[in-house]
Order: sequence, then C-alpha cells, then structure tokens
Amino acid sequence: MKFIFPQNYNFNSKFLGFIDYSTVILNIIWGIIVFILVYFFIPNITIRIGIFIILFLPFALLSIIGFNHEKIIYIFNYLYKYIKSPKIYLYK
Repeated sequence: MKFIFPQNYNFNSKFLGFIDYSTVILNIIWGIIVFILVYFFIPNITIRIGIFIILFLPFALLSIIGFNHEKIIYIFNYLYKYIKSPKIYLYK
C-alpha cells in the first residue's frame, strides 16, 4: 500500500501521535523541578501531592490541549517577545 504525501505536507513525529517531543521534554523538566521543590519544602505528603498537582497540571493540560496545535515553546517565545516590547504589537 503506497501513500502519496503532497510536497507542502509538514510531517512531524509526535509522542503518542498528538504531542511534540520538545513539549514532552519541557513537561518532564517542569515536573522534576516542581517535584524537587515540593519534596524539600513541604513536610506533609498530602499537601505535597496537592501543591504538585496545582503547579504541574495546568502546564501539562496547556501543553496537551495547546493553542491551534502550536508547540508550547513557541507560545512561551511569543509571550516573552510581547512582555519585552508590548508597544510594538499595540501600534500595528
């Protein structure tokens, strides 16, 4: 069985078919950082779990659902550029 892909088709390999590998790596790094901070500063296990979920889950959901299938790294890049100079976007 042969499949014909057009020239302008952008084929990217993704983890489990719907999330980019760069986003997965960023999620893992963020999860490790949050886990280490919560582990060392919070003594109670139930509070640890709650704070970990509060800090990690929104970021993970945002990266899975995304904005128009954009990579999360691009979204942070756009936000950084806007915070750095918001007047450029307001005057255009």
